[in-house]
Amino acid sequence: MTEKILILDFGSQFTQLIARAVREANVFCEIIPYQKQFVPDASLKGVILSGSPFSVNEENAPSVDIASLIRQVPVLGICYGAQLTAKLFGGRVDKSNKREFGRARLQIRTENILFAGVADDSQVWMSHSDSITALPEGFELLAATESIPIAGFRKITADTKALYAIQFHPEVYHSTEGKKILHNFLVNICGCSQDWTPAAFVSETVAKLKEQIGDHHVIMALSGGVDSTVAATLISKAIGDRLHGIFVDNGVLRKDEFGQVLETYRSIGLNVKGIDAKQLFYDAFKGKTDPEAKRKVIGGLFIDVFQEEAKKISGVQFLGQGTIYPDVIESVSVHGPSQTIKSHHNVGGLPEKMHLKLVEPLRFLFKDEVRKVGLELGITPDMINRHPFPGPGLAIRILGEVTEEKVKLLQAADDIYIKGLKERNLYNSVWQAGTILLPVKSVGVMGDERTYEFTVALRAVTSVDGMTADWAHLPYEFLADISNEIINNVRGINRVVYDISSKPPATIEWE
Repeated sequence: MTEKILILDFGSQFTQLIARAVREANVFCEIIPYQKQFVPDASLKGVILSGSPFSVNEENAPSVDIASLIRQVPVLGICYGAQLTAKLFGGRVDKSNKREFGRARLQIRTENILFAGVADDSQVWMSHSDSITALPEGFELLAATESIPIAGFRKITADTKALYAIQFHPEVYHSTEGKKILHNFLVNICGCSQDWTPAAFVSETVAKLKEQIGDHHVIMALSGGVDSTVAATLISKAIGDRLHGIFVDNGVLRKDEFGQVLETYRSIGLNVKGIDAKQLFYDAFKGKTDPEAKRKVIGGLFIDVFQEEAKKISGVQFLGQGTIYPDVIESVSVHGPSQTIKSHHNVGGLPEKMHLKLVEPLRFLFKDEVRKVGLELGITPDMINRHPFPGPGLAIRILGEVTEEKVKLLQAADDIYIKGLKERNLYNSVWQAGTILLPVKSVGVMGDERTYEFTVALRAVTSVDGMTADWAHLPYEFLADISNEIINNVRGINRVVYDISSKPPATIEWE
């Protein structure tokens, strides 16, 4: 049974970072909304209470029964979790004179297992507008900062599990020894064995898939992306050729991608059928300029093509999907119902239409963990390290109506850009790169001729998981060379620009 840490989410922007830090310590964890009911079992080793944008003094402030939790497992409260701990046990939390945000220096007041090996004056990161001004009775002060008299504390107890709380965020980069503090909680306090590794995940997941699927068949749409490839490889490892992959050429893939990806799939032993449906999609794109209308064309037609192929396979009871953890937890709202995910994130309605059960072997992994599992499975680094590519493909990188002529223009320009990034050893230093065809023509001069042709924008961003992103500072010489190569080799494009917008406020894709 896999050991597990639960993170109760009160809506903090840093909750995913806590999970990533726990996973980096080779300990499995899950994020659940604070109000979700759960029954602790033998696999649960501890609970972490996240930060929150709320104040514990608000009338409808999020709350959980910490006293009940510590009768069963150790608990660590972080920021809001620390303030909630203080308030529920009879301490005092007041509005700070000013919002405390940024670096601070930790002053350890009492030697304790939570701060074992942590240097006095270690840098930590604060982000809060309330402060704990009085500890509850039966609690011990562990740490402070220059401006925060209570930055870390614990419950003195002999009859319950450990309860620790810290006002700062150990999970962020700016808390220089934050990972050590989390390690102390996970290993020294919760007793986690740190055995959650890519190899262990593969072994356990394949065994679970065999049990879940039995003698049935699985059908799965493959996109050429990392997530669907790794998910399919795991399923194939469990059931072999009873996995039926379908890779549809919707006309908006990258240049030569259809043939290259099919060849890669076959080389790693996947049972995949390629479907050339380009013309079907081009016909449906006519007159469509709204981004969501284009997404619906791709989603609706894909389902039609997929269902048609699925009818030819007997014994299928499961639909495989490459859903990953951010897709799952982004859809959860701390207060109220789930938020809407973009329509291309899943094959909406397909499992119900086809009366299929879902198989999602990656639904608890972050993208970087998916890559590690892929390498463990022996998938080539070229495939594993591919940049994320949007579900609607080049359709949302062609602003306005999608036509076959525009697709070919964009494919040619994008191919030059991506190959250039790889040749200059820049590809792996960016999270995602792509070319956007703008619905703009401008005047240019080539030789003695006047031209009136399209403009493309180059986009490259750095990111950890795509939730936030900064524009990549690519060398000017590289951008100049790529601009010249595109304009000289792609007839129909006479101007190249570079997008220097970050997310937020912009998005990575333009549509």
